Amino acid sequence: MLIELRKGMALHPCTFNAVIAPEKVMVSAINNNIDLQRFLFLYVSGNYSRLLSSIDRSSKNFEVRRAFTAHQLFTILKEVSHTVLLLEHDSTLFDGAEDMIPHIAGMLEDIGRESLVILYTPSIDRTFSVPMRQADHIIEITPADDTIGNALYRRSRSLRTSENRPYAQRTLEV
Repeated sequence: MLIELRKGMALHPCTFNAVIAPEKVMVSAINNNIDLQRFLFLYVSGNYSRLLSSIDRSSKNFEVRRAFTAHQLFTILKEVSHTVLLLEHDSTLFDGAEDMIPHIAGMLEDIGRESLVILYTPSIDRTFSVPMRQADHIIEITPADDTIGNALYRRSRSLRTSENRPYAQRTLEV
């Protein structure tokens, strides 16, 4: 079971992945993967969600949980027994509970030994950077109008003039 973020870029089972990408990239990856219907999928969001209203939830195996505090998130993660865990990062969960961030990161790493774990955010912040360091893969997909993205896009176009790439991509395997 794979989740393809872009053509040729897939997330594999038994890995913990930190993904920084535009919302439409993540929504497309989830909605266009018909294999997800066969697996237990847990979507966890914080106080608000950017993705949930756009995700097709017709599968009987799609479960949604919401955490309003870091302690609630910790409890949800202790009970995970799903094939895929998508955690949409919400920095407000850690207001006044910054000491929980390393514990949450360790739990995500542990869950990633048996499941596909995706820690998702559209932009990096301080509370995302701690669990991101423990991820097996860090994937960043930036919009093409981004300054760095434009430089990468121009460089890739000069190397491959026949390819049209709407996003720049940076991947770091740890």
